[in-house]
Amino acid sequence: MYNVDFFQGQETLTAMEWTLRAVIAYLFLVIVAKTIGPRAISQLRLLDFVIALVIGNIIAHPLSDEELGLKGSVITTVVLVTLYLGNLFLILRWPAFRRIINHPPITVVQDGEILYKGLKKARISIDVLLEELRKEKAEDIKKVALAIWEAEGKLSVFLDPKYEPLTPESLQIKTESFDFPKTIIKEGRINGQELKKARKEESWVISRLESLYQTEVKNVLLATLDQKDNLKVFLYK
Repeated sequence: MYNVDFFQGQETLTAMEWTLRAVIAYLFLVIVAKTIGPRAISQLRLLDFVIALVIGNIIAHPLSDEELGLKGSVITTVVLVTLYLGNLFLILRWPAFRRIINHPPITVVQDGEILYKGLKKARISIDVLLEELRKEKAEDIKKVALAIWEAEGKLSVFLDPKYEPLTPESLQIKTESFDFPKTIIKEGRINGQELKKARKEESWVISRLESLYQTEVKNVLLATLDQKDNLKVFLYK
């Protein structure tokens, strides 16, 4: 039998008690992350960064130190999450509070010119600016009409209209409706659900594989089918 009171600090913990403490802490953090929402995970703004950093440290200590109880960490985390959600409510309710917490967007490039004051205000270097522009496939700064450093630390880039790529809409060309190919075979197994949506039988797939690729289902890593019955097959190599 092991001591189930492992929430409290103790001089020694058994392997089972360490395991249970880690499992409970993990599940608790999953619930906390679910409560906070994807915003804190995908876009670390000021409040998000603070809450993620603090909660991580609070939970980590009792997991590594057997003399520290888990109860205090859980209570502290609940209080911090409550404060965090309260701050989010204030941010949504009062724009003035939002401006205090989240800095406004900063213009760093305008009409093909780099605004050094904007770089200083955003606290980013030329290298960071160039890196972010490359990510947006903007190879020439002169082609950029506007580049804004957003509050979550990302660069929004808008090209000068004369450098925007041509689209079928701009050329007034009619296009077909979007069609996402269905994955009918994955890792040597036929996906019956997707095949049913495509209104095809397994015998049809097997026949096409034999006639077009001289192979069997078990040799197929991935196979997709579009609305025009175009079968694309990727074999194990």
